[in-house]
Formats: sequence, structure tokens, C-alpha cells
Amino acid sequence: MLETFTKEIVADLETPVSTYLKLCKNSDNPSFLLESVTGGENVARYSFIGLEPSQAFVINGEKIKIHTGPNLDEIKTVHDDPMKILRQSLAPYQIINMTNLPRLVGGLVGYLNYDAVRFFEPSVDLPLHELPDGIFLLCDTMIAFDHTRGQVVAITYADNASPDHKNLAIQRLNKIESQLALPLSYESKSTHSELETEQSHSQSDFEKMVSHAKKHIMNGDILQVVLSQKFKRKTSVPPFSIYRELRRINPSPYMFYFDFGKLHSENFQLIGASPEVHVRMENNRAILRPIAGTRPRGDSKEKDIELATELLADEKERAEHVMLIDLARNDLGRVCNYGTVQITEMMKVELYSHVMHIVSQVEGNVRENMDAFDLLAATFPAGTVSGAPKIRAMQIIANLEQNARGPYAGIVGYIGFDGSMDTCIALRTLYVQNQWITAQAGAGIVADSEPYNEYKETLDKLKAILLAVEQSESKNNK
Repeated sequence: MLETFTKEIVADLETPVSTYLKLCKNSDNPSFLLESVTGGENVARYSFIGLEPSQAFVINGEKIKIHTGPNLDEIKTVHDDPMKILRQSLAPYQIINMTNLPRLVGGLVGYLNYDAVRFFEPSVDLPLHELPDGIFLLCDTMIAFDHTRGQVVAITYADNASPDHKNLAIQRLNKIESQLALPLSYESKSTHSELETEQSHSQSDFEKMVSHAKKHIMNGDILQVVLSQKFKRKTSVPPFSIYRELRRINPSPYMFYFDFGKLHSENFQLIGASPEVHVRMENNRAILRPIAGTRPRGDSKEKDIELATELLADEKERAEHVMLIDLARNDLGRVCNYGTVQITEMMKVELYSHVMHIVSQVEGNVRENMDAFDLLAATFPAGTVSGAPKIRAMQIIANLEQNARGPYAGIVGYIGFDGSMDTCIALRTLYVQNQWITAQAGAGIVADSEPYNEYKETLDKLKAILLAVEQSESKNNK
């Protein structure tokens, strides 16, 4: 059995950003920062920092590279079902005394590309992406930044039968405390880029894509489909500076920054501020929160109310949203006890920095013989980024978009040592590789969609990301 060791460190002069930089900025190891502003307005109690994972899993199809050792330099390659390998990695973590701790105390943390749907649905033929299908870090040392109490809680584990292991755990906690006591030195310089943003589809091509999708709907192939386009631009701004601007401009329920270090031949960072949960599981209760229906924000409170009222009265938006609620109920029905799946919130409007959305919530009790991995498989990818019926919609997406989606519309999140799970859909998300920023946004297409309006929706959804890049360039160029 593993025993939990914790250390509370006063941090009332720190922020999650400064804490992350003090602990991780000089390390070659993978690391991450997870933050949350619930409902677009209220800061969640905890932010989480992961550093020095004990293992890392880099997934490319059924080829998984398992990194172990003090610096993750020991690499073993296996060919197997990735979900099986990830599930097995958590099995040894039978932990005692986990009470009165933050909800994330360690586990698997990472991302899964949209294109990884091939693991769960072989009939969907998707192209390969330049990034791995997924990377998960096995984190048994975590930092929880407690906003309420102004302190950092460092958490680690050791074999409760081994005095040596216990001593090492205490040393890890003391090292974290020492690092946080040091002054922070952080310089962030870049050259401002005047390059235009490149798009995977011209306006004309995207509108033709929408028209083709509408033909599929009229022919009865599908009821709805989400089509997206990719945006790329060059920048020299440090990736973490982009995250700092994005969290300021677009506070969201799921904000994340991952630096994957040497796990990939070309180091990359994954950055996002997503409004939408993919699936959450706690105490065997599963939660989905489908988001569908979008309007840009108004320039005043009165205009926001007017636009929200208009959004809720829009028959096209309501019909699309109801379809996705039904899809969420069907997905949960595959792994939840009969009769427990229910709608607990129906069509509320949530406000974000540049857009507003219609949001509902669907919940169910997961069957005793199912776990978080089964729930993930049953719900991946979300209907709100694919369509309905889901499999046929994904086949049409692959045919029309002609590009691997990568992180966009996949998931980011964790599966904890206690079996809990919290994942978001990778929306308002970008990755940085070789000074290139890549982001993607989509729009839901139904029978009465107007091609130009759907094209414009993709641009509206990218405004926060592009503004974060521009603002970080401007600040770092001074």
C-alpha cells in the first residue's frame, strides 16, 4: 500500500503562474498547469501543477512508448491497446489516507487527439497527425494551489512499509518548499510578427464544405455534423506568455498549459481555455455538459441579454442542441445503470469572453463493472464536435475536411488514482511547435444552416486565441 505525504506551504504572495514558473521553468521534464474559472466567472478553489512524472506514455496508434527512470530516459516500446496499458499503469496505486485532500491528488494527466477515435471505432478512417495520438503523464507528486487559504499543498506517495521510500517522499516535499522560497526571475522577449494567419480552407472552400454537409443531411445520412478549419501563424513569443494572456482574456472552466519537453522529437506545448467538459466521473457518477448554440458577446449587459434571448428563441439552435442532448443520453446509456440517466440542467446560457453558449447537463450512475476508461471510450469523441449519428458524421468529417484534426475536438484532463475522471473537450486550444501556432475551430451544421454564418462562427470562436497571441507579442516586444 502507498501512504500519502503532504506539506502545506504558505503562498499568499504567490499565484499559480509564479508557482509553476518557480517549480518548472528550468526543467527539461514534462510539466503542466491546470486552472479553472467555473461558469466563466467564479475561480475554482484549486489550481494544479504537475512536475517530474514517474512515467510517461506516448501513444501513436497501438505503438506506445513508455518513459521511466529519474529523467524519463528509459524507454520501452509496446504494441497493445493504449487504454489497456493506461489502465494497468494505475493498478499499483492502492493508496491509504486520501481524505481531506484536493480532488486531484495524482494519476494520469494528458491529452488524446480527436483522431484517436480509431482506438474505439475502427470504421472511421482518419489520417495521421504530426503530434502523437496522445500523451499521458503518470504523476505521483502534485502541487495544489489553494486560492481560498493562500497556500500550496504538495502531495506525494511512498510505500508505507519502506522507511527509505518514506524518506525520499519527505525529501521531495522539502525540495518543493525550497524552490518556492527562491525569488522568481522570468524574462520573456520576442519579435513581433506581422505575418498573416494561414487558414486550411478559404471562405469559399469552407462554405462549399457546408453545402456538401447539408446535402448529406437532406439525403438522410446524418442529422447534424460539425465542420472545422485550421489556423496557423508564426510567432517567436514564449508559449507560456500566450497561456498567461489567454487565461486573462478568456477565463474558462478548463484552462491548461502542458510542456511535453523531450517526450516528442520536436518539443511542443499544448495550451487551452475550454468552456466544455467532455466527461466527468466522481463516486461513480458520470456528467456530460453538451454545449451547442453560439452568439458573439454584446458590447453591454443589455445587449448580452438581448442576444441570449435571441439565441434561446432560435429554432435552429434549439433543434441542434436537443439532438446533442439526446446523443449525450445515448452515450451515457452505454455504461450507466438503466433508468439513472437524466437531464439535470436544460438550456442555460453561459457567457465567455467573446461568445455565449447554450449549455445543458446530463448525468447517470456508472455500472459497477465499468470504470473511467470504459466511460471515456463510450463518450469519445463528444457529439458536440462530431455530429449525429456520430459514426456517420465522423466519416463525413474525414471526407470533407481532408486533414487530421489533432488535439482539436479531442480531450484534455485526468484519470485519478481514486478512479475519478475530469476531462474537457479541446476547444479554444492551440499547440506551439517550432514557433508555429496551430489552432482550430468548428461550427455545427444542420439542415437550415447558412454557409457564411457557419464560416463566421469559426472566426468568432478563434478571436480569444488570436488576441492572446497578439497581446503576448505586443507585451513581450516592449
